[in-house]
Amino acid sequence: MFRAMRLLLSAAKSGAAGRASSGSSRLLSASPGSGRLAGKVAIITGAASGIGKATAAEFVKNGAKVIIADLQDDLGHAVAAELGGPDMAFYARCDVTNEAQVAAAVDLAVARHGHLDVMFNNAGIIGGTYMGGPIESMDMADFDRVMAVNLRGVATGIKHAARAMVPRSQGCILCTASTAGVLGGSAPHAYSVSKTAVVGMVRSAAAELAARGVRVNAISPYGIATSMGTRAVREMLGLPLVGAGAGDEEAVRRVFEEDFNEMGGGVVLRAEDVARAAVFLASDDARYITGHNLMVDGGFSVGKPLNVPVH
Repeated sequence: MFRAMRLLLSAAKSGAAGRASSGSSRLLSASPGSGRLAGKVAIITGAASGIGKATAAEFVKNGAKVIIADLQDDLGHAVAAELGGPDMAFYARCDVTNEAQVAAAVDLAVARHGHLDVMFNNAGIIGGTYMGGPIESMDMADFDRVMAVNLRGVATGIKHAARAMVPRSQGCILCTASTAGVLGGSAPHAYSVSKTAVVGMVRSAAAELAARGVRVNAISPYGIATSMGTRAVREMLGLPLVGAGAGDEEAVRRVFEEDFNEMGGGVVLRAEDVARAAVFLASDDARYITGHNLMVDGGFSVGKPLNVPVH
């Protein structure tokens, strides 16, 4: 199913690297009145780590107040504290497969800050194993679990965000999709299908909500070295998920920074790049953009090389 990717990764597994990584980013807070999102209130699901954490930092830096909605309690509380504490960032436990908890997160944002401006439905899972298997052996229980988080969780977030935003005739709903939802064969079936469906859900909701003052957009990132992405690459390479040596770390780095990378000039996709795309879509600069799927992939989804030898 993933023949081309396996060939690419088998080469990555054998050797050592090139350029050094750019290092971790700092979490920064901003004064409440500054930035492109000044005065806005946001909920970000899956915000205790990865893209969600990076987006929470960018939102706060741009003046927003953020509800960190996640299941990782220790990480969630730590992120909220790093971002300035309860006045700027507040952690709320939220399982997106539980509608009552999603509704409670929306109610919490309104109760604390008086309104909700941005809902970023970002929480997601890959599923049991990244490499999956042939479609005839697909685990349907795992399929249902992935769809419950990645699609139903997004639909629930849209539903309850709209409940808070429509009466004010304003608001922005963002949803994390993926390049795997645009091009088949680059991820397990359940994950790819769920992310394709997220884009469909975004377009369906945007068609209704535009006339009611609420914008709905998707963001589709390519592979990023978050904890979830790194786990997937380790599975692809046949590396242990924990306790890896320096050689293993180098092989993983090469996959993200060289083998996956579509951009030249030393530019490597980071979670912060997705976060900044979210800031743009959440800001008034994007006030007339809705129903769009913003690809943050360095051109990965633009085309596919022909399987023809070049002479």
